[in-house]
Amino acid sequence: MDDDRPVGRILSRREVLAMLGMGGLVGGPRATTQGGSAALPACVVRPALTEGPYFVDVQLNRSDIRSDPASGVVKPGVPLSLRFVVTRVSPAGCVPLPGAMVDIWQCDAQGMYSGVRDRYGDTRGQKWLRGYQITDAQGVAQFTTIYPGWYPGRTVHIHFKIRYQNRDFTSQLFFDDALSDRILASPPYAKAGTRTRNANDSIYRNGGNQLLLKLVQSGEGYAGTFDVGLDL
Repeated sequence: MDDDRPVGRILSRREVLAMLGMGGLVGGPRATTQGGSAALPACVVRPALTEGPYFVDVQLNRSDIRSDPASGVVKPGVPLSLRFVVTRVSPAGCVPLPGAMVDIWQCDAQGMYSGVRDRYGDTRGQKWLRGYQITDAQGVAQFTTIYPGWYPGRTVHIHFKIRYQNRDFTSQLFFDDALSDRILASPPYAKAGTRTRNANDSIYRNGGNQLLLKLVQSGEGYAGTFDVGLDL
């Protein structure tokens, strides 16, 4: 499995500050560095990355994406609660963006995607670990999924796409290597082979450190919130 080469670019600090009115945020958060210059709000710097070959527009409006809607079979794995907070970036600052469509898709614990055929198998017609939610009045979209597995050539990741009106933003979420080491050593994840780590992943190297999902333990699994601002 090989994702396509990365696309898009990261806005420079100067470009983002210019977009936000030279760093002055009216009605929004204001942050400064130790030197006194304006710093970037957390909702801005998120690089677009490749969609890859495994996006299937299944149009499944659901929060819990673990099961296949036809068979009802639930994919096993460590539970993961994933919360997106989507904002619109403007000279007025970062304000919640309701009505945006947030799609996520990922591989299962053994590194397989649903709905595709590749050298590892044929899962066409299946729709597990895929779905979308519409952001609410606070710009929030929430999902229940599992910690993703891995496949040769890629570090551990989850794909996401945000669509609003006629525009879209596509990128990927990444995970701390040390946490992946612990989780992927046990069933149903454990398997032979050498896993690619973040630093060795060609896509992660194009801004993946800004797309790391910070997780906290939640019951038997983990939970994380990801803030992303869109320049509309």
